[in-house]
Parts: sequence; structure tokens; C-alpha cells
Amino acid sequence: MPLLAGPLPFSPPQAGHSPTLHIMGIGGTAMAALAGMLKDAGYTVTGSDTGVYPPMSTYLESLGIPVMIGYNAENLAPGRTGGPPHLVVVGNVIRAEYAEAQALLASNLPYCSFPQLLGELFLGERQSIVVAGTHGKTTTTSLIAHLLDQAQPIGRKPGFLIGGLAKNFDRTARLGDGPHFVIEGDEYDTAFFDKGPKFLHYRPNTALITSVEFDHADIYRDLDHVKESFRKLVAIVPPSPGPGLGGCIVARWDHDNVVDVCTDATSEIRRYGKGQQWDGRIDRVDTQRGVQHFTVLRDGVVWGQFQCILVGEYNLYNCVAACAALDREGLTAADLAPGFASFEGVKRRQEVVGEVRQVTVLDDFAHHPTAVEVTLAGLRLRFGKRRIWAIFEPRSATSRRAVFQEAYARAFVDADVVVVGAPPDQGRIPEAERFDTPRLVSRLRASGKEAFTWETVDEIVAAVCANAHPHDVIAVLSNGAFGGIHQKLLRGLAG
Repeated sequence: MPLLAGPLPFSPPQAGHSPTLHIMGIGGTAMAALAGMLKDAGYTVTGSDTGVYPPMSTYLESLGIPVMIGYNAENLAPGRTGGPPHLVVVGNVIRAEYAEAQALLASNLPYCSFPQLLGELFLGERQSIVVAGTHGKTTTTSLIAHLLDQAQPIGRKPGFLIGGLAKNFDRTARLGDGPHFVIEGDEYDTAFFDKGPKFLHYRPNTALITSVEFDHADIYRDLDHVKESFRKLVAIVPPSPGPGLGGCIVARWDHDNVVDVCTDATSEIRRYGKGQQWDGRIDRVDTQRGVQHFTVLRDGVVWGQFQCILVGEYNLYNCVAACAALDREGLTAADLAPGFASFEGVKRRQEVVGEVRQVTVLDDFAHHPTAVEVTLAGLRLRFGKRRIWAIFEPRSATSRRAVFQEAYARAFVDADVVVVGAPPDQGRIPEAERFDTPRLVSRLRASGKEAFTWETVDEIVAAVCANAHPHDVIAVLSNGAFGGIHQKLLRGLAG
């Protein structure tokens, strides 16, 4: 059967009937999240991937979802799944030349992308809040979902889909039974058969745009190409006939690229950022507890005062954006205060993974130079004068390329010591376009920064553990597993 273009080819789950959905690329955070939602809704779920790692591997195991390793043609054979799946959901990591994809295209099985299924199956009449932007999506989506969940006096029990593991929920997605569905809106392409961005399938009633920068160099030509996608998102938000009616865009208005993509918006725009309608200030940071106290202003007047474990100016504005979006949904500062105070964050976002001999080891997903810079700035606020190590792995499709070579030289200003790993798998990138680790280290040293590189994770661990002092903070920055470096550091520090 061709790509799904009409109604879903099965009836909803009911007693004695549990349609099987097979997910190709199930190990990704969004795909694992979808798997959890499908299980909640009563579907039978199977999946395939080249490898699945924590926290997604443990999450899928907890759901009892079997994962077939390798994109093999036999994954779709009835004997592997207990019967032919009613629908195959294809992740955007899948290439058309993979054996499993070729077997799918040659079969009569119906298939679709994950964003398409999410829109068809779960959004419907719900109030969709889509959090988009180059940076801050995962944290802000998690925060808004938690604020709705904890809103006084009764909570709103939203559905959500997050590109990371929110600690308060210990999961990446749920159906929820409230009117809202909060979604992390990714600008990455949808599937090998749909090259449009994922967020165009999410039917936004409210779209929150935190930032627009060049990223994903494997699919976008340049910044203008990225802006094209965000303009399309702005265009599908319902028009607003008046304040509080129709759709709404919550936009970081002190960010020129965000302003640019919102130029032709027909929906209400809520502007936040420095000097905007919605603004914020950091009152103080408790470096012992890692808590930030802040004030949210609306038109220059105090709207609310909160405390939260999110530290740093960038996180301040993620919090302001959440307030602007939820105020429109009728929530007050008093409604939101319990959620801010009880928010536990997201795994891999400034997450403390352990402390040994008074040395703190953190894990963070930051890999874009802007994300590296703001993450380290937040850590500087959080940990004060403690010595900060930044151990960076240039692993993403963009960071393995030279496009941000000079930007990285400016991104580590708040680190005392920088260690840069070797970028993996540059074979498909023309040599002249590859990121150059030794060159970055030389640039950092020329600016007076302590900077080093070693070829292997074990060499990095040995060097860091030999030179770490009590009270040091070791921040590992990577969008991958980085060879298990976090636990290796903890073992090495323990001696």
C-alpha cells in the first residue's frame, strides 16, 4: 500500500482488538515517546533500530516493547512481529536504501511518518502548544507540560511529547486527559519521503519560537533556508480576529531572526525578551542549591515571582515564554508557582550524574555553539567561582562540519579548561568541509584558554581524572553517548 494519505487503516483498540504498529527508528527520543503513547492508547508496538541506549533503552524495556536490532528486511515478516503490522511508522533516521525500507516499499503494508501519525491520531480537537526554535525546545516543552500538570488548584493533566526525558514525568510522552497537548516542534525533516519539517504536522494553536539560527547543515543550505521552514510554521497558526481569539505566536522579540520569520503572521503575537511586553530579571542564584529566583514582568509591571532549578539568562527567558503562553490559557502566576518550584528538569540538560571526591560531573546535550555558550554561562552562574571543565564532542551533523569552526572558538568563554574530542564519522563529509579539532584547540590556546585534545575517550578520562581538583565541575557536552564517558569519569575519579 502506498504512503498513508487518508484515514488510518485500522479501528481504534478495544477489547480483543489491539492493532500492531511497527516503528522503524524506535530508539530516538521522539520515536520512543510515540511508542509510549501508542502503548497508553492500547496498541501493540514493535520496533527496530541499529542500537538503543539509555535512557531510551530502559524506557522501552519498561514498556515491554521488543526492539529488533538492525534495519533488516525480515523485521517486517509476520514471524518477527506476531503478524503483519497494521501500520509502519518510519522515523527520519531511515534512509530509502536500508533493507527494511526497501522491503516496506515493496510490500502492501501501509506506512507514514511519526509526525503525520501524531497529528492524525492524538491531536484532533486538543489545544496544541508547539514549542519550536533552534535552542531551548526540550527544556521549555518539559516546563510547560509540568506547569500545566501542577497548576493550582486542580492541574490540567496535559498530553505531551518531549524530545528528552522529563524528570518529573520520567517519560518522554503521555496522552493526558486535559484539553492541552504540548509538543516539542522540531525543524528537522520528517522522513525520506517527506522532506518538510516535522512541526508542520502538529496543528499549532499556539506556537512558541525561542530562537532561529542556522543548524542541521545536513538538510539546510543556510540560515535563509532555515527561516523558510519557520515562516511555514508561522503561516499555519490560526489567524486571530482579536486578542485572546484564534491562534497565538509567543516569540522571542529581541532575536532578529525570530522577528523576521514572524513578519507576515496573522495570529496574535506575544513578544517576550529584553525590553519586550513580557520580560524577566534574575533576582539571585542560590549556588549551594542550584536554584534561580526570578521575576517575570508584563509591560514593566511585576506579573509573578518564582524560583526554579533552571539557572542562567537563557533559561530565564524560557520561563518567561512559558508564562506568556500559559497566561493566554487563563493561568495566573499563583497557578504556576508550584510548578516552577517543583520542576526537576530534563535528563541531559545540566544534569548532575555524580559527585566523587568533591568533583561534580554533569551531562548536557549542548552541541550547537550558541547552546554551548549559554549552557556554560548558566553553569558559571550556578557554580560561581568553581573551576569548570568543558569536555566537548563534535558529534552532530553540523558540529562535524567546519561551518561553526570559528563560532566554537568563542563559545567556551565561561569554561576554565576545554577538552575537545575527535569528531566521529566524517567520512561522508568532503575534507575541506570537516571540523578541525586541533585547529579549535590552537585557537582556544591563543586566546589564553587551557585547551586540550586526545584521540580516545579513555585518554580523555585518564587525563581529566589525573588533573581534576576538589570542587571542580566537569561538564560533558555531547548529543550522543560519547563512549560512556560519564560513568568512566566517575569510576576514574573514584580511583
